[in-house]
Amino acid sequence: MKNSYAFFNNKSCDYFPCHMTDQPDTFNCKYCYCPLYLLECKGNFILVNGVKDCSNCLLPHRPDSDLYINKLLREQVFNKIKPHQ
Repeated sequence: MKNSYAFFNNKSCDYFPCHMTDQPDTFNCKYCYCPLYLLECKGNFILVNGVKDCSNCLLPHRPDSDLYINKLLREQVFNKIKPHQ
């Protein structure tokens, strides 16, 4: 895939890939730190003593993750923020 606003692949990163994958060419590094960590998401995570463990989750690293992540951010964060008055 070509790097763009929605997809970035950084094979020169010391941690690439940060999750096991058999498709390194389509591994999206745009969300190196997942903005969904504190939100309700459909990623493959488990709770360990109340802490979200996303080690097995590739949701933010899919080539098309940008649309899904932005949708959840709008629904769960931005739509709940009240403008300054």
